[in-house]
Order: sequence, then structure tokens, then C-alpha cells
Amino acid sequence: MAGYTALAASELTAALVRPAAGPVTVVGGAAIDRTPAPVKDYAIRTFGENDKVVLQLGILAVLGLFAIILGLVSLRYRRLGAGGVLVFGIVGAAAALDRPDSAGLGDALPSLVGAVVGAAVLYFLAGKATSTGPRPRVEGTSGWSRRGFLTSSAMTMVAATGAGAMARALTGWRGQGAATSRDELVLPAPASPAPAVPAGAQLKVPGISAFFTPNRDFYRVDTALVVPKVDADTWRLRVHGVGVARPRTFTLDDLLARPLIERDITLTCVSNEVGGPYIGNARWLGVRLAQLLAECGVEPPSRGGRADQLVARSVDGMTLGSPVEGIMDGRDAMLAVGMNGEPLPFDHGFPVRMLVPGLYGYVSACKWIQDIELTTFDAYDPYWVKRKWARKAPVKTQSRIDTPKPFARPSAGTVTVAGVAWAQSRGITRVQIRVDDGPWQEADLAAQDTVDTWRQWSYRWRAAPGGHSLTVRATDATGEVQTERRAPTIPDGASGWHSVFVTVT
Repeated sequence: MAGYTALAASELTAALVRPAAGPVTVVGGAAIDRTPAPVKDYAIRTFGENDKVVLQLGILAVLGLFAIILGLVSLRYRRLGAGGVLVFGIVGAAAALDRPDSAGLGDALPSLVGAVVGAAVLYFLAGKATSTGPRPRVEGTSGWSRRGFLTSSAMTMVAATGAGAMARALTGWRGQGAATSRDELVLPAPASPAPAVPAGAQLKVPGISAFFTPNRDFYRVDTALVVPKVDADTWRLRVHGVGVARPRTFTLDDLLARPLIERDITLTCVSNEVGGPYIGNARWLGVRLAQLLAECGVEPPSRGGRADQLVARSVDGMTLGSPVEGIMDGRDAMLAVGMNGEPLPFDHGFPVRMLVPGLYGYVSACKWIQDIELTTFDAYDPYWVKRKWARKAPVKTQSRIDTPKPFARPSAGTVTVAGVAWAQSRGITRVQIRVDDGPWQEADLAAQDTVDTWRQWSYRWRAAPGGHSLTVRATDATGEVQTERRAPTIPDGASGWHSVFVTVT
């Protein structure tokens, strides 16, 4: 009960100070930052987009276990039990002050207030729960009173539950400004619309991925335990650093007043295993990043520029490092404000995110971006590079079988095998299928939208009864054939051929 009250008090304080400073959030963020990359990769692979929920439940389970231990200790040693609660408050406060997005000493208040309240409640309830029977009397107690203990417990639970409800209400109220700013945002028409998607880019094959991934289904992989709710009216983007002759700060209105481009771009997460789900295709609306940098006086290294790395920072402190040359080499790198015809969802970076075709997300797709610093790769290591991921991460040529699913049981006869292949910034020119250990067969390619989007493919297989292994590989426009060599996602993306096993009946 004391632990529950401590959490409620801390969350109520966080709602008043800053919701992101709640103890579960800051301790969870600290745990993510200190988790080795292979463990993070395992969590994403095992739990998918539920990895953060699993982490939060784990933190609460640990807190619950220690609350039980401290409760038992307090039946004999009230001061020691209460002191244990204060230690947890100090840990939470230290985690809050150590966060990259820490707003200062105020972020320590939720953990400290919760600890003080929890310690006081534990000391009080332990006194009410201590009998004068065979156990040694605890200092300051006056004997057992069932009615007094139950009455105090009920009052404690009611007060804690009320504080928790008030915390949720206040947090929701504080997020209303951001929600309203998104609801009221009207996106301008693009000065450079996306070319029409060719007829035939979407195959009519049951089970194949949709050419455009709906926003609600688009993958989300990031380290934010609480999705930032940024008010578009107060959002600012600062551009500065090495070689920036004219540093500037932009508002969202500044960006929307510029000529916007609209492009179809497939994004891929470096945590995507061979055949994995962390890839999606969308129509993005935004400002051409290379043009904005040029107006600030930035030159790429090939033209004498002093900076070779662009470090993007989000409102939650995440840092991503992108090669300046790759941003300014003519590809459609952008600061996106729209996704599939609407303002960015909060999960995907509202009000502004960055994306660079052809690079994995961890070096290019900064969500909730608020700062762009030009520097060098030698001078600064962003978040993932510090954790032994590669500095530069071009997307590898990959392909995936969408249908039939692994361990499917299709009927003998003609079976359509289909899926997607991608090599952003290069494009796909060939896809081949192999049945068991037989020869490679040419698959039929759907129409290609652009080199920055995935390409669908299909193959009509005359399936004989029995168990069969289906394998796919792709070739990109440079002539590079997708490698068979299996590699894990760390340090620069997985590689290998995707296979599924089916039983034909």
C-alpha cells in the first residue's frame, strides 16, 4: 500500500512538473540507455512494439517485490523500512537528472516527493499493523488494532487512487494543447507533388503487403517510453554547428511557408531481421533538407564543407548521426510534416521528423526533431554509435516472402508466392525464387514506383504434395545480388535470404 501510494504521489507531482519526469519513465529510460545492444535487439525481436510495455511491467514488478520486502522489514524496524523507500526515491531522482532531456532539478521532484510520501505512509501503517504479541514491540507503537489498521489502509488506498486518477487527468489535460495543434493543422499543397503510382504497383495477391502502409500499421521502433506530445505552436528547430555560416531557428509556420515536396519513401529499421516486419512504405510531405541546409551556408564535404556529420536531436534527447554528403547528394532527404495525407501521428514524430532515403532509421529518421548540429564523425558519437552500431548504415538489398506464410498448408496445384523487395535509393530490377534446392526461377515484378520504394513481386508455383522450402533473393539496379551470407542486425543491418517452409496437401 505504501509503494502504491508512493507511485501515485510521484505521478501526480510529475503531472504538475513534467510528465516525462515520472519515476517509472526515467528509470525505464535509464535502463534502456544502459542495456547492451544485443539485449535491446533481442527485446525488439521477441516483444516487437510491446518491448516498452514489457520493460515498464518489469520495473513495476521489481518495485512490487522490494515493497513487499520493505513492508516485512518495517514490521520490526519501521525506520529502516521507511529509509529503504527513501533510497528508491534517490535512485529515481538521480535517473531523472541523468536523462538527456532533463529539464533540471525540477525533474527530481516526482521521485523525491513520492519517496517521502511512501516512507511516511509505510512508517504510519507499519505502526498500525504491529501487534504486542510474541514479536518484539516496535518503538512508538501502541498495540494492535484491527479496526484502526483497516480504516487507515482504506483511507490510504482511496487517497492514493484519487491521486493517481488526478495525475492521469492532469497529464491528459497538459497534452490537449499538442493534440489541438495537430487537429487544427492544415497541410499546404506540395509545390512538387509525388508522381502518380504506376498502375500495377499493387499486385492483387491475397496476403501481400499493401503498397502504402496505413499509419496505424506502420512500424514503431524507438526508445521513448512515453510518446512525446509536442505543441506545434511552440515547437522550434535550431540549425547550427561547424560550417553553418548562417545559423537559424525555424518555427513550423516557417517550414510550411516553404515549397514542400511530396515523395513515396520506404523506411526500414536496422533491427529488422531477415523477413522481418519493421519496414513500411508511406507518402511523405516535407521540406527538402538539402535546400534548407544550403540556405544556412552548409556545403557538403565534396564541395569543401567542413562538416561531414549531421547530428539530429529529438525533444526526448535522442541523437542520430547522418552523413552530410548523403543528405546533399540529390536524394529526397526531408524534414517531413505529413504522412499519407495527414499531419504526422504523434507516434511517428509530430510535428516534424527527418528522413533520408537509403539509410536505416537509426542514422536518418529522427522523430520529434528539435535541433540539427553540423559536426564531424571524429568529433561526436551519437546515441547508437556509442552502443557499437555502425556510423554509416546504407540499407542493404533485401526481399521477403509475404505469402504463403511459414508452415502454411496450401493445396497442390498452382500456388502464388509473393512478397516485396527493397533497395532504397537504388531500386529493384530482379527477384528470383528457389524451391527446395532447385534452380533459381524468375519472379514477375510489379511496376516500380520509385527507387526509394519497395517493389512487389509474384511467382506462380506448380506445387507438388509434400514439404517444401521456398527461398527468395533480389538484385538491385547496381547489379548487386542479395547476399546469402547471414549476418545479425548488429552493427549495420541483417543480411541473408528469406525462406519459408510449407506443406503442400
